[in-house]
Amino acid sequence: MTRFLGVDIGTSSSKGVLTDEHGSVLARSARAHGVSTPHPGWAEHDAEQVWWADFVAIIRDLVAAADGVPLDGLAVSGIGPCLLPADATGRPLRPAILYGVDTRATVEIAELNTEFGEHAVLERAGSPLTSQAVGPKLRWLARHEPEVAAGTRMLLMASSFLVHRLTGRYVLDHQSASQCVPMYDLLNREWATDWAELVAPGLPLPELAWPTEVVGRIGAEAAASTGLPAGLPVSTGTIDAWAEAASVGVRAPGDAMVMYGTTMFLVQVLTDPRPHPGLWGTCGTWPGTYTLAAGMATSGAVTDWLRNLVGGEFSDLVTEAAQVPAGGRGLLVLPYFAGERTPLFDPDARGIVAGLTLGHGRAELYRAVLEGIAYGVRHNLAAMTEAGGQAGRLVAVGGGTKGGLWTQIVSDVTGLPQQLPAETIGACLGDALLAAEAAGVDTADWNPVVSTVEPYPERTEEYEAYYRRYRELYECSTAITHFLASEQHRKGVFS
Repeated sequence: MTRFLGVDIGTSSSKGVLTDEHGSVLARSARAHGVSTPHPGWAEHDAEQVWWADFVAIIRDLVAAADGVPLDGLAVSGIGPCLLPADATGRPLRPAILYGVDTRATVEIAELNTEFGEHAVLERAGSPLTSQAVGPKLRWLARHEPEVAAGTRMLLMASSFLVHRLTGRYVLDHQSASQCVPMYDLLNREWATDWAELVAPGLPLPELAWPTEVVGRIGAEAAASTGLPAGLPVSTGTIDAWAEAASVGVRAPGDAMVMYGTTMFLVQVLTDPRPHPGLWGTCGTWPGTYTLAAGMATSGAVTDWLRNLVGGEFSDLVTEAAQVPAGGRGLLVLPYFAGERTPLFDPDARGIVAGLTLGHGRAELYRAVLEGIAYGVRHNLAAMTEAGGQAGRLVAVGGGTKGGLWTQIVSDVTGLPQQLPAETIGACLGDALLAAEAAGVDTADWNPVVSTVEPYPERTEEYEAYYRRYRELYECSTAITHFLASEQHRKGVFS
């Protein structure tokens, strides 16, 4: 019998699985946690109390479930790109600064763009400098917490922190490193050491490896803390969205994942870099591949907001909204309730519900919200096409795929079919898959497609006019929404 472990550290929860060599999930474990927001625009995790504590608890559950059967490999993933400054022993010096939801380094983004040039950064690093990038966060740290920056000898993320704690290796996967903009040369797949020295002088950079490489084995101290067997192979791992894409077989050029969750995330596989100012260009999970990535600031977060506002269960809202014709009976929603990431990169964008009348109810609102998110998916796919990518196969994953209505609306709006896999547990299954591949296991049949959502052409045609107005509504309302955002910031209403 062969057994593999995968653990993912997410924004609001951590999950783990125990699988066999065929990808069957034998046991699951999860832990919920929060995000610290000590100041407006900040988002942090305590690496000891969240990342390590969750990992230990989940692993102990899964080891117990293995019931003495030998384990063959472990891989981990986590939210990213993040910045966890640590000393030479791997001890965290402050809480981890999270990915693009942490917007503290806006001044540093502008500063680095001036120093290096926006076009030069995009061409060399593959991505524009945004709140997603690690480089500006390092510059912010040096400016605002110089004593922490002076003591920093390791640049860690969730996955690499756990790998170091388990094996003693200071290593980062290429995909995660490629999001340390502007410190990584995407075309040559190596650290841009000249730029890195200008961003964070004297900082030792981690070794680079691919997510499926075994980079170490469980040490005695880690074995005692976790219950894992000493000597168990540990793979490099990666950032959660790329592990999630791996979990559903998105790995060939033209494959693309749409992840339905609190936010919406898209990953498309390429054979060569395709820089685009509205997207993130990164290394792929496997050697020889690259990806374009896109992320909306909200998706399921807006449906949660609406359900809390109007009451009822999601199942009732879905049933009611399914009876409403395409277009929500003349409603149009911009789902920018927390600003927007790709392809707008506008943190001061705001949500809009246009066309409301006294005749509209919660069914129309709920459908219009789902349609607004679908227009955002189409907008991002259009940016990927502009960059030279082409989605030949679209795979849907995440909690939002359940129920059927949301995925149907996305297919109708985009005109594209979406494949649904058998297992949607996500990144932790992808981690187990990476560990299995590191052990030489063929994972081609791990998570087969079980159904396909086909678009209805007549609805796609009807949505065309709504999509055009969606794009126009943002353009014509920007001055107003930016004014309102500035008022919100000034009055401390929202972060």
